[in-house]
Amino acid sequence: MFTRPDDLPDAVLIEAISTRWALEVVSLGYRAVGFGSHHWDAADRRGRRWFVTVDDLESRLWSPGESVEIAFGRLEAALATARAAGDAGARFVVGPVVDGDGAVVARVTGRYALALYPSIDGRTHRWGDDLSASDRLAVAELMATLHGSSADVTRSATTDGFVLPQRDALTRALGELGRPWDEGAFSEPARALLSTHRGAVERMLVDYDRRADEARARAEPMVLTHGEPHPGNLILTATGWVLVDWDTAMMAPPERDLWMVDAGDGRAIAAYEEATGRAVVPSVLDLYRLRWDLADLCLYVALFRAPHAATADAEESWRNLNACLDHLGSMSSGL
Repeated sequence: MFTRPDDLPDAVLIEAISTRWALEVVSLGYRAVGFGSHHWDAADRRGRRWFVTVDDLESRLWSPGESVEIAFGRLEAALATARAAGDAGARFVVGPVVDGDGAVVARVTGRYALALYPSIDGRTHRWGDDLSASDRLAVAELMATLHGSSADVTRSATTDGFVLPQRDALTRALGELGRPWDEGAFSEPARALLSTHRGAVERMLVDYDRRADEARARAEPMVLTHGEPHPGNLILTATGWVLVDWDTAMMAPPERDLWMVDAGDGRAIAAYEEATGRAVVPSVLDLYRLRWDLADLCLYVALFRAPHAATADAEESWRNLNACLDHLGSMSSGL
C-alpha cells in the first residue's frame, strides 16, 4: 500500500515486535510496496534486517456478517501453513518468523495483524513484469514441489470454496446504480463506470458460477496452493527463486496457481504435468483467470461504496478498477 495507516504509529509496532518476538528494534521505515498489506523495513540492535507486514483485518472481510476474528483465522491458517511448508524443507517458501509463543501472526489493536519475516536479498519484480521462458519453467517446478506437500504440512490449511470475497457488495452496487453514490471521491465515477459495464459484469458472474459448479463436480484433488505466484511475489536470490506473500495460501485445484505461470505457449504447463503426473485442466485455468478479475472488481467496488478519500491508494484502485472492467468486457464479448 502507498499510504500508511494513520492509527498505527511506529511505537505500537515496535512494542509488538519487542513483546512478541523479543527483538530490540533500532530502525523502522514504511515501504510503499505491494497492494493489499502494509509493509515496513526494520533493523534490530544486532544488525539483523526484518520485513514487517501488517494486514487490516477489516479489509479482509468476505461478507457483511463476518467478524475480524474470522478474517484473522483465515490469515493465521494461511501463514501457519506456509511456515509448516518451509519447516518441512521447501526452501523457496519465505514463511513468517514465529514469536515467543510459537505464533505466526499477532493482533495489533483490534483491527490489525502483524507478521514478521527475514529480509531477503535478491532481484525483485513487479506485478506486471514478464518472466522469461526459463524463469517460468523454474516457477512451474516450484509449484510442482509445493503442490506435493504432505498432509502434515497442510493440516491447518483452509480449502477453497470458490467464493468471491465481498460479492455481496458488488451485488448491492449493481442494484443501486440508479441513485447517486456519495461515500467518497471515487464513488460517483465508480457508479458511472460500473453502469457502463453492467451487462458484461452480470454475464461474467453467471459464467463464473457455471465454471465453479463444474469444478466442484469434477471433485479434482486439492493441493496446497500459494494463490498469487505472480512476478511481484517472486525474488531471485543467489541460491534460486523464493516465493513471498503467503497470506492467501490454501488447499485448491492446482490451476489456482498455474494460470499465473502459464504464458500461453504450453511449456510451463507441460513441464508441470511431466513433473507431477497430474493433468492440468484448461477449463479450471480459465475459472481462476476469471476469478482474479471478479475478485478485484468486488474489492474495488466495496472500497468505493465505503467512505474514502482521494489518497494514492484510492487513485491506484481507481486505475485498477478501470483495467479490471475493461478486461471483463473483453472476456464477455467472447461468450
